[in-house]
Amino acid sequence: MDAYGYEELKNRIAMMLPILDERQRRVFLATEALSVGHGGVKIVSELSGVSRVTIIEGKKEIARSEHDLLPIGRCRQAGAGRKPVADKSQGIIAAIGRIIEPHTKGDPMTFLTWCSKSLRHIEEELKREGFDVSYVTIAKILRSEGYSLQANRKDLAIQKGDPDRDAQFQYINEQSRLFFARKAPVLSIDSKKKENIGNFKNNGREYHKKGEAPRVLDHDFPIKELGKATPYGIYDIFKNEGFVSVGISKDTAEFAVESIRKWWNIIGDNEYPDAKDILLTADSGGSNGYRVRLWKAELQILANELEKKITVVHFPPGTSKWNKIEHRLFSFISKNWRGQPLISLAVIVSLIGATTTESGLRVDCVVDEAEYERGVEVSDEEFNSIVIKPHKFHGEWNYTISPQKKKDRKQWK
Repeated sequence: MDAYGYEELKNRIAMMLPILDERQRRVFLATEALSVGHGGVKIVSELSGVSRVTIIEGKKEIARSEHDLLPIGRCRQAGAGRKPVADKSQGIIAAIGRIIEPHTKGDPMTFLTWCSKSLRHIEEELKREGFDVSYVTIAKILRSEGYSLQANRKDLAIQKGDPDRDAQFQYINEQSRLFFARKAPVLSIDSKKKENIGNFKNNGREYHKKGEAPRVLDHDFPIKELGKATPYGIYDIFKNEGFVSVGISKDTAEFAVESIRKWWNIIGDNEYPDAKDILLTADSGGSNGYRVRLWKAELQILANELEKKITVVHFPPGTSKWNKIEHRLFSFISKNWRGQPLISLAVIVSLIGATTTESGLRVDCVVDEAEYERGVEVSDEEFNSIVIKPHKFHGEWNYTISPQKKKDRKQWK
């Protein structure tokens, strides 16, 4: 077999094995071995990680007469085979979840989640923890937990990604666990895309009697009198609770912090009465970006009001969809209002507030009717007085803002 054929076979096996059941894998690998010819069993075994005995058994199945074949739906004879690894190894599913959690990603418009960590890497880490499991079994477990194979996506920025990207994911995960351990809120925050208010087409479909689908405007030009709605979300990662403040003005840092303030006054103060600090996981850009001076100035005001430290950890540029709020809150909101024209603020609030999931997601929603202006500047004097402590690891992305001493607060609103 030449080098080109070898690579083709390697790629074919890597693509097919995770989606086949036990019997299909035996027959598939045996077929590939037969097509290779002399030495095929050895080559296929090395590429797949499947024992030669299994591949030889597959060749026997191919050679059997029709009446000797296993019934449809069975992978082995009745009573044959070992117990599933997940049954034998207590805790393996939890271990896989722990390993992939920092690398888990989701499409904000669907329920699917996937993982940036390869099956081989997961296999290596599990073996270091004492689990004897193959990457094929890991693929099965991931599928059973709602993960799926994903094609290439337009997620990559043109510029080269930061070399510490994965390390920052790990850091965010570590900080989240530390705050959870001391019973402090861990909040994933972000603003959802603006929505035109009015009788416009909303993507998605719902069942209606033939010819009775809602009729909407034939254009998407905003109606000035109705304006646009900007939902800003706060998602409590460990409680699986969402809070959305729907603004009718600009998406600014002042609006973002006001949304967090509303969450605290309505929910947080009751659920975290003893918390001494708050952790926010945020994107690197937008109204809550790590370079936005007004964002940090407004957080200082909030820290003063609450008398609590506020820690922010930002996802690196180009990785916003790893933020939990995207696939644990916004995706379900989008599904809940799919195909329904957002004709008024009241409808938007009602649809957001009615969003639930089988895993117990609950969402509260309020309207913010305040006017926010873009271009608000923070003077050097004000910015320099912010009590901010950059973390040792990427201090531009990770920092803690503490309440100012009361005698220093006179310049703050």
